[in-house]
Amino acid sequence: MSRKPAVNPVQKLGFVAAMNLPPALQRRLAGRPVVLDGQTLAVDTQLMLRLSELMGEPDPSTLPIPKGRAALLHQTLLVGGTQRIGSVRTLDVAGMPARLYIPTGAPAVGPLLVYLHGGGFIYGDIVGYDAACRHLAERSGARVLSVEYRLAPEAPFPAAYDDAVAAFDWAVGHAAELGADPARIGVGGDSAGGNLAAGVALHARERCAFQLLIYPVTDMDAETESRRMFAEGFYLTSGFIRLAEQNYVPAGTDHRDPRLSPAYAEIPEDVAPAYVATAGFDPLRDEGEAYARRLEDAGVKVEKRRFSDQIHGFFNVVGAGRTAKAAASEIAAVLKANL
Repeated sequence: MSRKPAVNPVQKLGFVAAMNLPPALQRRLAGRPVVLDGQTLAVDTQLMLRLSELMGEPDPSTLPIPKGRAALLHQTLLVGGTQRIGSVRTLDVAGMPARLYIPTGAPAVGPLLVYLHGGGFIYGDIVGYDAACRHLAERSGARVLSVEYRLAPEAPFPAAYDDAVAAFDWAVGHAAELGADPARIGVGGDSAGGNLAAGVALHARERCAFQLLIYPVTDMDAETESRRMFAEGFYLTSGFIRLAEQNYVPAGTDHRDPRLSPAYAEIPEDVAPAYVATAGFDPLRDEGEAYARRLEDAGVKVEKRRFSDQIHGFFNVVGAGRTAKAAASEIAAVLKANL
């Protein structure tokens, strides 16, 4: 588990102040609106991208993986802010570090979401996702169990999938210890974590009450229009995607293995109801929406939501700006309604 690195307080103060300026002033700083595919990028998100460039924040995928992990963690902490929560417990979940977030005023027994972080299967941990999980738990009223699965290249596919399944099974088996209602345990995740959450929902369909998929990667064999259109300039780059695949997927692996690409799984109609959120300016947008349609075609209850003015990673931006936090709050409200 990573230690929490220091974030320059002056840099953070200036960044947050700029992100909270009136929209009209942000527009002057950000430049002309960015319009692609009939969508307009949110002005605070556009400004965030510009500020990141001015501050010299690197694309983590251009660095050696250990330095890339540190860079991504720094960036996540910069945008996460300080989020209130009722209480947090540190746990060992099937041999994995984990944190249980219990919202303020939570009953002794209530709903639980097992959360799997993003990061391309090579980055990410429970430290970097602390703010996002606090926000999700406090706004939804559900307990959130954030789990730190093994990462590649140290542990390539199917290690992350196996860990995700083991974590969910552990949560079901320890529901009483977690204060969880066994009938209201769901799974969720973003990006790579959304991929893993989709796999868990298929594996545990009789025990999983809900699946929350946030801009999930669903197809390792994909060549979509959104991957082409948003390959550069919108945080998640084609280079990042390529590096993740090269390190996570061993040579000779079938890219259509359902544990790797849920898009090719057989989907029974009794799979848990799903909420699939995508971002308009995200290379993964099209495959996430295609997977939502596959679930629907199989008879699964699905709610789809495209945040058309957002980029990949918006779920973590809960400590600065307006539009990304509003999107994350909407996702939390969906979780509250469904669990």
